[in-house]
Order: sequence, then C-alpha cells, then structure tokens
Amino acid sequence: MTFELAGDLYGLDVRRVQEVLADQAVTPVPLAPPEVAGLVNLRGQVVTALELRRRLGLPARPRTSGAVAPHVVVRDGEDVVALVVDALGDVVEVADDDVQPPPDTLTGPLADLVTGACPLPDRLLLPLDVDALVAPAGTAPSRPAGPSRTDPPRRTRP
Repeated sequence: MTFELAGDLYGLDVRRVQEVLADQAVTPVPLAPPEVAGLVNLRGQVVTALELRRRLGLPARPRTSGAVAPHVVVRDGEDVVALVVDALGDVVEVADDDVQPPPDTLTGPLADLVTGACPLPDRLLLPLDVDALVAPAGTAPSRPAGPSRTDPPRRTRP
C-alpha cells in the first residue's frame, strides 16, 4: 500500500493495512506527544492518529483551510492506529528481489524506519517498518530478542 508524504512515495505491507479513510476528522489531544495528531472515531472505536510527517522528521504539512488529510489505518497486534498521510496511493506488488538496501542519505527517524528502496518505473518507493513506525518515538518495537545479562534466568518446565 503506497502513500505520499512531502512529495516522496512510501509504502506499508498491505497485510498490515486494515483500511484507508479519505476524509476523517481528527480531534486534537492536549499535551500529547508531537507525533500524535489526535484521535479519530472509527465506527465507535477511538483510535490514535499519528502524524507521519512529524514521526518521520519531515517538514510540517502546509495548512489549508478546511482540508482533511487521508489516513491509512494499520493493525498493531490487537491495537489499531491511523496514520495521517498527504495522499493515498495504490497497492503495488514488489518482489523481494526488487528491494534494495535503504539509501545511505537517510537521516534521523527515516534512517530507522525505512526498510529498503524499490525502484519503480517513475519513482522510488521507500517501504516503512510498521512495528517501528507505530511504536512510541525513541523506543524500539517489541521484537523477540535473546536474554541480556540483566534479565533474570528463565524457568522452564521439564
């Protein structure tokens, strides 16, 4: 699933996309982190909306009177998160062999969230790591890892 942000094309694994919303109003949340655009009502379910421009360290969206930005709604385990984007794109099939390493020129949050680069006929597609994207800024997504030196020993049953 592709979408645009600040003129660039980004993508998410379509298996993680629940739906897209072309015109969803956002209710601001006082004292929320900067990347939280607010809350949206998704058929009675209150869902956090993340402003992807802020999350990715991109320039703020130009303010236009009355414009409502589209959302890509993704599943994060049992939770649902709405991602505020500039424009919705298409579903593009990309073979694993077509994915190249991310560009070395990426910095800041983009360097941590972009998983590769896929040259398309007319532009470059930058796939994003959904788990890292929806994790609170500055934290790593919950991924299985081996025990550390500070972890207590695990008990196992015979």
